[in-house]
Parts: sequence; structure tokens; C-alpha cells
Amino acid sequence: MRLSPSLRSAVAVAAVAATALPLTSVARADSARSDSARSDSAGAAAKRPKSLVIGVDGATFAAFGSARMPNLAALRTGGTTATSNLYASPMAPTLSGPGWSTIATGVWPDKHKVVDNSFLGADFARYPDYATRLETAKPERNSLVVGTWGPISGTVFGPAVDTRIAGSDDADTTAKAVDKLASTDADATFVHLDEVDGAGHGHGTASQEYRDALEAADGRIGRILRAVTSRATYADEDWQIIVTADHGHTAGGGHGGSSPAERQTFVIAKGTGFAPGSVRHDVKISDVAPTVLAHLGVPADPAWKLDGKAIGALTPDAFDTLRPSLRTRVDETGLPATLKGWTHTAPSGWSVDNTAMPGGGVSEWRGWSFANDEFWSNSQLGQGRETNVRARDVFAVADSDEWDDKAHGAGPFDSTLNSPAFPVTGGRAATVSYATDYRVDGPQTGDVYIAFDGGARTLLKSYRSQLNTVEKLSVAVPAGATSARLYFRYTGTNSAFWTVDQVTVTG
Repeated sequence: MRLSPSLRSAVAVAAVAATALPLTSVARADSARSDSARSDSAGAAAKRPKSLVIGVDGATFAAFGSARMPNLAALRTGGTTATSNLYASPMAPTLSGPGWSTIATGVWPDKHKVVDNSFLGADFARYPDYATRLETAKPERNSLVVGTWGPISGTVFGPAVDTRIAGSDDADTTAKAVDKLASTDADATFVHLDEVDGAGHGHGTASQEYRDALEAADGRIGRILRAVTSRATYADEDWQIIVTADHGHTAGGGHGGSSPAERQTFVIAKGTGFAPGSVRHDVKISDVAPTVLAHLGVPADPAWKLDGKAIGALTPDAFDTLRPSLRTRVDETGLPATLKGWTHTAPSGWSVDNTAMPGGGVSEWRGWSFANDEFWSNSQLGQGRETNVRARDVFAVADSDEWDDKAHGAGPFDSTLNSPAFPVTGGRAATVSYATDYRVDGPQTGDVYIAFDGGARTLLKSYRSQLNTVEKLSVAVPAGATSARLYFRYTGTNSAFWTVDQVTVTG
């Protein structure tokens, strides 16, 4: 946890001194870049895509309403706003190193391996930042990173980036970003502002100092945006603007824990494809990198194994249709009385078999339930529910641990989630895909079965140890078969949980 920009920069830079490059610009000639860019777009009917991502360290979305932030308000009016929750320990604490690394790389901390601000063990070779991927795919493009916190330009974004600049404070960072946006043909720009985080540490989000810092950051965002719109070539450019944050803060100040205030983050996006004034519940900070790359003409390669997706490629699944019907608490009295976040009503085509479930237990979690993260993960903090970052919006969850917190009949939690019939082609291989977070803390089983054309169920996958991933399982479809159903059976005795989301069968 950091107490000041200078202190955290010193700690991080010292820890990575053996591998980090100097914080000087590593730029190719701007004039050569401009000539190349003009050559690429000569005669093209489409506007040249450009990207600007502004990261506001420690910006707590819930505090925005208490500050005057006209520039962010204008971006929200003209584009999309999406809030979501971060991980927490044991995946990683809510610190800047893991947060900015997730935003830059498009993968969660269990892949990029940044779990604190030392960056020790970081796997940026396998999961580089998006600007590095852009330079690899399109080396003629110009990339620019300017950040107040030294590791942004020195570590998180790597040496392939054309220009990397460390600002001495947010005013200096803003001035340097404005100058480069005016004087270079930047295609992908990342700007990091730090002083909101400092105000959070020093005074907490409930303070006037924190509100003042948010307003100052908004003013700097306005200056950077005006530098974009003032470009001589602006009319011929298609700018995608994204504003995001690495973590939140507590009301009293500080972060690193698992509270809702520390975990909540956001993505505000304006540009082609973002409906003005829209609000989404399925967007994560891991989506920033692939969204930028898609806009700049670099589609994600499946071999990269990104966790994020381009926002324009996200589509709601059947579970997400349940959001309007989510209910408030029954037995989970530790949650806000007005918070809506769970239901036992399955979406169309899906069903839950609770014939083996004992009576009683915590009402919300009796058998497979459908929930959002705000409700489920906050029902009991510090038990690993915060690792469920690969689920989006509404997901299915079986939680024997939380169900067991109220008296119930004899026997273990035993419930099966049944899918609708997915069309398949006989004689060919099909792919079964779903996001899953299976966590064990006692006697527990998780099994996935498949049945074709209403026939016998065949075991497809068993879970007995922890796994957090997006499964892609290949299965042979019998000759003549036209449909397949999936069955997710979970049993547990005061153990942990199993979440499932984004279930598809293709092929």
C-alpha cells in the first residue's frame, strides 16, 4: 500500500531495477512516423483510428457524484459507462501494480503474475502490454505512454513502446501528454494521473481533499481531450477515448483489501460503437487492452489467451437476461437491504434440479442460484469469492459454504444445473465452453455431464481441485445427433463454491 507517489515510485523502481529500462523516451523519429502514417492512410475512405486511454489512479467511482467533473460527465453522456469489481486476495490485493498490469495486458493477475507494487515475478514476456502488441503487429504505428507513477512508463509498458515519459506530478504529466498529442502522430496513447490516489491515502474518499483531487483530475482530462480535438488532423481521425482506474479507496483512506469500495472500478468509453449514455454490466478492466487493439485493427489472437474481450464483441448470455428480476436479500442480512442481486428463477431453457437438496439453509443459496458479483462476493468477504473475475454480469453459483450458515436438513448440498438443448452436428467434434471458478475448502465435488438427443448422460469433466479459467472442451458428437444438453452437478459439505457463466456448445 502506498502513502505517496514518490514513495511508491521509489519502492517499485528499486524492486525492478535489474530489469526496468531508463525512463527516458525510446522514440523513433516523429517525422518518419507521421510520413508513414500519412502514407498508410492515403486514399483511404475511412478515418484513421486513434486511441487514448487515461488512467486515474485510485479514482473511486462511487465518489464521482460528490465532485464537479464536467469532462467525465460529458464522456459518459456521449458514450458507455460500466462499473465492475476487481479481484482481491488470494488472487492479488487491490494495489496499483496488479490493477494497471491487468488494464495494460488484458489478463488477470493469476496470468500476468503481478501481485504487488514490486513487480517481482511479472510475466510480461508472455502477456505484454497492448502498446507492445500493437508495435509487434503494426510497427509503423506510433505509441505514447506518459505517467506520473514511474512504473507505468518504466515497467508496465515495455521497451517496444515508441515514447515512454515519466511526469514529475500530474500537472507535468498532463503538460507532456498535451505537448506530444499536439506535436506527434500518436496512434495509441496512455496517460496515467496519480494524485487522486494520494488524496485517497491521505484523507479518504469522504474528504473534501479527495473531492478536490477528483475535480483537478477532471480538469486535466479536459486539457488532454482538448489537445486531441485541437489536432490539425482531428477531422480525419476516429478517436476512441477510455477512462479507467486501477482500484478504489476506503472512506477513511487506503486500499489493498476486499471491501466493495476498494474493489469497485470502472470503464468509461466514447467513440465508434459506444452508444451515447449507455450503461453496461458486463465490461471489466481486462477488456481495455483488447478494445484498444480491436479499434486499431489488431484483433486478439486466441494464442494470446487474453481474459478480456473487445467491448464491441461482448454479447449477453442467458443468465444476463435475469438482471431485471434479481431480488433483494432474505437471509443475507449483512448486505444492504435495497441491493438486488440473486434469484432462483432460471432463464428460458435452463432449469435447476434440487431433488437431492436438504430443506433449509440460507435461502439465497439453496441449490444453484443466479447472482451478480455485487451481491454474492460481498455476502462474505475474504473467502475467495473475489476471485470470480471471469464471470460477467449475472452468473450461476453453487455455494455450499454460505448455504450452510443456516440450519438445514441432513445431508450435503446437492444440486444440478441443467442447460437447454444446444444444436450440434452429428459425426463432428463440438466445443463446450464456459467460464468457471471452482474453489474447494472441504468435502466437495463438481461434475459436468453431456447428453445427446435426450440420451444417457456421459461424464465430460470432473473438478476436485481449484480451477479458475475459461474451459474449452472438445467432445465427439455421435453420428446423427442434433442436440446436446449439459448438466452441472455440485455437491458440498460446508466447503466452498462453483460458479459457471457464458456457457456455449458449438460445432
